Amino acid sequence: MEKKIKLLGILILLIFASCKKSSKSPEIAIQNPEIEIQVLSQNLSFPWELLWGPDNFLWMTERGGRISRINPSNGVISPLLTISEVKSQGEGGLLGMVLHPNFSVNPHVFVVYNYDKSGVYIEKIVRYTYNGSSLINPIIILDNIPAANYHNGSRLLISPDFKLFITTGDAVNANSAQSINSLSGKVLRVNLDGTIPADNPIAGNALWSLGHRNAQGLVFANGILYSSEHGPEKDDEINIIMKNRNYGWPNVNGFCNESAEQAFCNSNNVVEPLKNWTPTIAVSGMDYYENGPLAQFKNSLILATLKDQTLYQLRLNTAGDKIEETKELFRSTYGRLRDVCVGADGRIYVLTSNGSNDKILVIKAK
Repeated sequence: MEKKIKLLGILILLIFASCKKSSKSPEIAIQNPEIEIQVLSQNLSFPWELLWGPDNFLWMTERGGRISRINPSNGVISPLLTISEVKSQGEGGLLGMVLHPNFSVNPHVFVVYNYDKSGVYIEKIVRYTYNGSSLINPIIILDNIPAANYHNGSRLLISPDFKLFITTGDAVNANSAQSINSLSGKVLRVNLDGTIPADNPIAGNALWSLGHRNAQGLVFANGILYSSEHGPEKDDEINIIMKNRNYGWPNVNGFCNESAEQAFCNSNNVVEPLKNWTPTIAVSGMDYYENGPLAQFKNSLILATLKDQTLYQLRLNTAGDKIEETKELFRSTYGRLRDVCVGADGRIYVLTSNGSNDKILVIKAK
């Protein structure tokens, strides 16, 4: 009897220790009876960007070169343009897109894509003008960004002060992420005409931050710029992007928790992530839910993942500088998830990325 009591005590202690360990980084799977998920549109081919336009329509890119508008009430897709020079190779092609915030006055659409330039696979940012039915008058904003079959980054964002932010991958040349003379592995910042802002860290240089491997999520909220970034076999990251700061790649993965990493972090002003995942889950597009009919998502980053096939809610603290809780909205239900968009209607829209009959999903209150 005494031996059984001792064994029972040890078992209780082990369970308690296990619960304490898991509570440090809660990953909660939820079945929420207050929401429903529907398919809004389908028969898409490798869609990459989904955003809510100032015209209250969804806008979408597909990697093969097509740009479309989608009616959020019925899912009807209206193609606007197929860019013929787009070269979809590996994970490259037509990628990120952003619309001018003052769209009624300046109906400009910025896109980033990969193409063949004199036999070299390269990336550029082009601005189009929307005339009510199509996209016209292409103007190159930035060209000669290194590209590759993988690690092209390519999320675009226009900040409240009308600066264009661009994530670039290392284009499978890891060391370029630490070079101030390379556009690879960076968050770049330019004016909307492609010129370099006078208050950038280095005069005449588009660099805003460096040491990035492949950031594919970018959102501005709480006065903070957040990114999601692919790690190698470990340490996918959620970061706060700061001016003239180093994010470590390829010398640092995730936190500065190894001796070699600590030395590099101390001497290179490295920013540690808000959160990391090991093994990697392939973090991709991300948006912010501020407030709305889906009250349970208030003050949260909503994150799409590819390998993990999961949509995550990352609840922030009031200051927006910490992730307090992580919840799974759904897992392994719709396959790989490329991007997520929070609409002005308070709904959440999600792009799948399976290469066959891809879909736009809509999450709404019941």
